[in-house]
Parts: sequence; C-alpha cells; structure tokens
Amino acid sequence: MRWVVGWSSTTSGTVPQRAAPPGTHGGHDDYGARVPTVHPVGAQLLWGDPAPLWAVGDWRPDEVRVVSLDPLTRLAVLGRCGVGDEQLRTGLVAARGGALRHLTAWPGSYTAIAQVGRRTTVVGDLAGARPVFHTAWAGGTAYATAALPLADLIEAQLDIGHLAALLACPDSPEALADGTPYKGVRRVPPGHALVLRDGARDITGYEPTASLAVSAAQLPPDQAVEDIRNALVEAVRTRLAAPRHAPDPGPGGLDPGPVPGMGPAHRRAARGGPGPAPGVGADLSGGSASATLALLAAGLPGLPGTPLGHGTGGRLLAVTFNDLVTDDSRVRQAELERAHAIAANPRLRHIVVAAGEEALPYADLAGGPLTDEPGPSLVTAERHRHRLAAGGADHLVGHGARQVLDAHPARLADLLMDRRRRHLLRPVSALARADRSSAQALVIPFTVYRAARRLARTSYREGLEAAAGQLRATAFPVVDDTPGAAVPAGVGGAVDASLAALTWCRPGPAARWLTGEALAEVSVRLQAAAVRPQGLAQRPGERRAAAALARHAADHRILEQAAEVRSQRLHAPFLDNEVVRACRALPEALRVQPGARAAVLRAVLSGAGVRDLPPGWGATSHAAHAAAVRAGLRASTGPLLELFEAPLLADAGLVEARVVRAALHGAANGRALPLDGLAELVSTEVWLRRLLARRGTCWTGSAAPRQRAVAGGVVPGQVV
Repeated sequence: MRWVVGWSSTTSGTVPQRAAPPGTHGGHDDYGARVPTVHPVGAQLLWGDPAPLWAVGDWRPDEVRVVSLDPLTRLAVLGRCGVGDEQLRTGLVAARGGALRHLTAWPGSYTAIAQVGRRTTVVGDLAGARPVFHTAWAGGTAYATAALPLADLIEAQLDIGHLAALLACPDSPEALADGTPYKGVRRVPPGHALVLRDGARDITGYEPTASLAVSAAQLPPDQAVEDIRNALVEAVRTRLAAPRHAPDPGPGGLDPGPVPGMGPAHRRAARGGPGPAPGVGADLSGGSASATLALLAAGLPGLPGTPLGHGTGGRLLAVTFNDLVTDDSRVRQAELERAHAIAANPRLRHIVVAAGEEALPYADLAGGPLTDEPGPSLVTAERHRHRLAAGGADHLVGHGARQVLDAHPARLADLLMDRRRRHLLRPVSALARADRSSAQALVIPFTVYRAARRLARTSYREGLEAAAGQLRATAFPVVDDTPGAAVPAGVGGAVDASLAALTWCRPGPAARWLTGEALAEVSVRLQAAAVRPQGLAQRPGERRAAAALARHAADHRILEQAAEVRSQRLHAPFLDNEVVRACRALPEALRVQPGARAAVLRAVLSGAGVRDLPPGWGATSHAAHAAAVRAGLRASTGPLLELFEAPLLADAGLVEARVVRAALHGAANGRALPLDGLAELVSTEVWLRRLLARRGTCWTGSAAPRQRAVAGGVVPGQVV
C-alpha cells in the first residue's frame, strides 16, 4: 500500500501537545523540554519542517514529483500526471492565488499537495479514488491519503456507528458523512480540498455548482462525445508515455531455469507466485469499457504520437478471464467470442486466463492483506488477483465506466424538473420491454413516470426523513435486484430496482440483516442530516449519481489494495478527473437513452479510427457475474458458515449470527436474496478479523504511539 502523510502545526501554543510534530527535527512541549519526533515506517521525506511531507510505500521514482518556486512555495504531485514540470509550476502559481481547480485539470490520476508559506493545501480527486483523510493531533492537523496510518497515529478505536451506516446505507453520503471506520479520522469529500494554516483546517470545494432554478447550458451531443474521446485519449496516452518498469521478481530472483524435480509452476511458487509481464497490459472482457481502453492503448489510428505497441514489445498485452465453472453461461460464451474477435487485431497479444473454483467469489477469505477500509471487493479479490497476475506491469481496467456514463434512474426526476418529459419515453419503454410479464408491461411506463414525478416534487429533507422512517420500520422486501436473477411474482427485477432508486436516499441491500438498534442509529444520522442544507444545491439525480460514483471509486481503491500484485500498477482512466468532467457534461437526454454507454464508447472509438467491432459489442454481463457469485457461495458455504459462527459483527451489535447464517444457506440454495448485501456483510467481517489480527504500527521513533489502531486487539463490542 502506498500513501502520503503530512502535518501542519499551530504556532499559537494554546493547545497542549502530547507529542512533537512528525518533522525532521524534534519539538518542545509546553515546558520547553525537547520532545523526540515520530516518523512513518519506510518513508521518503519530500520536504521538512515546519510542515513536513512524506511518501510511504513502494512509489516509483517517476510517480513522485516535487517542484518549487522558492523554499516555502512548492508543489508535490504523487501518482500518474501527464504534464511537465513547467506546467506544474504554472499550476502552483495559480494555486498560490487560490485557483485550486488548476491542480486537478491535468490528465492522469494523482494527489497534489501545495505549500504556500504557512498554508498547505491537499487536493482530492473528483471520483474519490484518491481520497484525503485528516485528524487532529498534537495541537494541529495530520493528513494522509490512507486512514489506517492516521488511526495508528492517534491510537483510534473502531467507529461502530460508521460501520453500521456503511452496511445500512452504503450509497448515502448523508449517513456516512465524513467519517471512517476509525474514530477521530475524517474524510475529505470528493471534489474538495483540505486547506491547513497553522494547524487549523478548512475544507473547500473546487468545482462550480449549478443552480437549481435554471438548468445549466448543455453541450451539443457531438461536442460532448468528442470531449469524452479527447479526455480518454489523453488519459491513455499519459499511461503509455510513462517510463516502463520491469517487474521486481521478488526475493527468489529471476527464474533460475531447469531445477531437478521442479517445474516452472513450482519455481514460481517458490519465489512468491507469477508476476506481471513487462510493459502495458489491459483487460479485454469483450465489454465496451475494457475493450475501448485496450483498443486505444494498442496505438490504433486516431491516437497520434503513440508508437505502435509502445513499451509492450510490439503489441499490447490483452487479458481475458475465462471462468471454467460458469462457462456454460451463454452470456459468458458470447463475451469470450467478442473478446477473441477484438483480439484478432495484430496489435494485440491476447492471453486467456482460465480459472476454476479457486478463483470464484468468496475463495481464500482467510488470506489476503489488510486494506485501509472494508469494501465488497474483498470477497472477489482472489478472483481479480488471478487475472491481474497475468497482466502487465502497468495494467488498464475499465472500472468506473458504468458510473460516469450511465444514467442513474433518479436522473429521470431531473428531466422532469427541467420540463423535458418527452425524453422519458424511450427509457420507460425500455423498462417495459425488459419486464417478462406482458400484463405488467402496459402499466410500467405510468408507474415509473409517477415515481419520477414524486421524486421531482419531494424536497431533500422529506426524502431523508422518509428513508429514516423506512429504516426504523425494518420491513424490507425479499427481492434480488441483480439483473438476470430470479424474482418473485409481480414487478420485474429491473423495474423494481429502478423504482427503488427513484428516491433521495434508500437503505442498502445489507440493511435487512442488521439489528434494530443498528438501524435506529443510522436513522438518527439521517434525521440529523435532513436539517443540514448540504444537498439543497443539487438535483436528486445528480446527487445520487455522484454518490454512486464515490462508492464505486472507494471500492476500486480497496480492490487495488486487496488484489495487489507485486510491481504492478492498476490504472482506471474512467476515474480520472478530466474524464469524469467530460462525462458529466454529457446531456442527460442522451445519457438516459437505452444503450447510451455503448453508443458513446462506440462513437469514441469511431473518432479514434476504430469502426470494425464484433456483433453484440456493448452487451452487459450482469447475469454471468450473478451466476459466478452464486457458484462461489455454494463452493464456500462451509467456510462462510464457520466465519459467522461467532462473528465480530454480532459482538458489535450490528447483526445476529443465526440470521446471517440462514441468509447464506438460502442464497447458496438459490433463494432470491440481495447478493450484494451478503458480500458487504462478509467483507466487513473479514476486514474486522484482519484488522484485529494485525501486528505492528505505521510509525516509528521514541515518541511513536504505544499501541496500534484498535489497541490491544479489543473486540468491537468492547469499543462502543
């Protein structure tokens, strides 16, 4: 795990210090006595006192850049940024005058920290894939790009209320607020910057806000699609233009060649498993998002300045995952055929990674690293790691495309608020066609229209209060809203999911298994948020779409940590700032149309010179994913039931063990239950166990914290 940590201290001396600031020199306590410093373990100092900054972890040399105008005016950019040092200095001059948005307008994915005199500014990204955390410490404020190091620094305990909100309303920023699983550690919202001056902190947004009274001027569809193409091309070019890094073979060194009694697989296992291939790789699933990135990165016409197969030995490495357990699925087979058709291009070197039960969801939950926070991707980490190990040292993935391009159902209410009713015709007609009951198909358009009109006329406060009341009622329908899954008689699965999403806030899929006390605490959070004017400046669809993107970006960050392959970097260009901005400018009337994402990406590729795409390109693969999840549940039923024999979540008062065990039994036997909710429960329990089994701390020095976060291995029930 890679992270950045820094500190800003107060000069007033009015707040007693319990330790010195973690700088390059020691500090003094209130009596003038010398106090030793603390340092992050394995840190690289970027600049020193009075407001020091470190980079911690296996950062590559080209991923850490520092430019300065004078000794107290400097900028650090960590990650993949596609501009030169002179442009960084220009952005620093703009940030010195308060124009923080300039620090976020470069292609790539990075964290920017600017120090101007006594003011330090830490800028987060728009999606939330590169978050910023902060906490009060030693009379000032410490900040980092990971929450666990700050929790170690202040010896934080678990915040059980935040875990309850994360399970009950994972997509609701009102329930989660700015909290983290650690008490005292706060999160900076996406699209905001943390500004520190002498230890005092302020959080400010850097994106312009639209008015509710007058709809913002919208770009013509052709211009919006062209902007998306330009942003994606720049994002891919930024990754290709970076220096190539050969994978570190690890402690075992390079393959020693033939060894008596050991085949290649045994030799790889002896040195820690297979590593990524040198150069750039990309996922190629046959879907629209990953195929778009793979074709752009291959250096096809329309990508000027990119040599053919730059850094990949002449061809781009394209990796397709083939699930042998569920390969009888027609959807999976069609996806493989599309991937093979795309990979027939001579500029792609295609690899198919076959996997059996060892790569199903819920496999090998006992192993795996401790991540910064819990996330649903923990249950699929082994599955992703199996695929990524065959990828490149720099590997492109299509994560986030659905969240930035697709229309959240609540955007139908935004169209009604702008009096554009005719644009609702095609999406509601598509929902009617998706329903399997012809009798219901006639009523569905009117039902969806009424729900959208109700949301458009519901205030932000009324919506949150209604969600709080729903949590207190604890009456949740037993419906699996996964597309392609079995549903009870009545309204179809896709229609039911769309109707449920036409709200300001709604309980998550795991809420039905939480205890009444946990749900009551989350409802109190929603009631308190209802009286705050935080959501009044946004339309319901815009706010719900931003929350869904932030949730997905946070889970992508957890996936990077959980499925990390040594010496490999995952790149998700759809989560870059400039790509997110370009996608947000897409007109809503175009976005809500059925198949809009595939149409936009097809136009992007057409503008880049790629027009020959296989039939069925852009089809969704939800059904294949749901089949794999159910197969994983069946294969891992025993370990999962053992995991919830005496769960830590029950010790914390969040669930009842017997209820969760019954749900796991039912889901493994094909009962219609929310699979995403079970994944959230299992991943949170696994994360708690890894956290409490952890040894060591992120800090060193004579003044380092005496105990790690969640000190002494205390169970959650004792920390409340």
